[in-house]
Amino acid sequence: MTTQTGVPAAHPAVALYDRAMRFLAGSSMAIITVVMLVQVIARYIFNASLIWAEELCRYILIWQTFLFISMAFRQGELVAVDILTNLMPRKAVYAMRLLVAAPIVAFLALMVKYGYDFASRFTKQTIPAIDFIWTSLTGGPAGLTVIWIYISVSVGMALLLMHFVISLYVDGKALFFPHEDREAGRAAS
Repeated sequence: MTTQTGVPAAHPAVALYDRAMRFLAGSSMAIITVVMLVQVIARYIFNASLIWAEELCRYILIWQTFLFISMAFRQGELVAVDILTNLMPRKAVYAMRLLVAAPIVAFLALMVKYGYDFASRFTKQTIPAIDFIWTSLTGGPAGLTVIWIYISVSVGMALLLMHFVISLYVDGKALFFPHEDREAGRAAS
């Protein structure tokens, strides 16, 4: 079995990565659901609001957006217009993909670099919601800085870049060296 990008799903590293990403996706959604449910109950039943709930959920959603876009790409869930490419030969489609890949790779690389540069500017500013929660629990501030929110852009774009380059490699290998895929399948049987 292979993923949408052709990377064998049975490979232990890919399987571990998939499990970790699915766990993060599920647990982050569970946290958002519980926090928002508690927020609604506190606001409408007890007439007291959790001042940190919306901020915490916003930060989790930001991380979800950038972290899981690479998984959506890998599974072929991003929107693509393929009317023209469905009519073209496979090698022409791959050549077009390579042509389009250059600006995409450049853009993603710039997002990684400048996302990190931007995030690095916020090493002193703390996250108010986390500090409030942590101070309530322990009596002292957590000191978690905003860089951990903004760095999600670089992390997400780096993962998307990795998936994009791997998909180009795997598709090119399958197109130009199809016999290797058949031999690997026979060896696995």
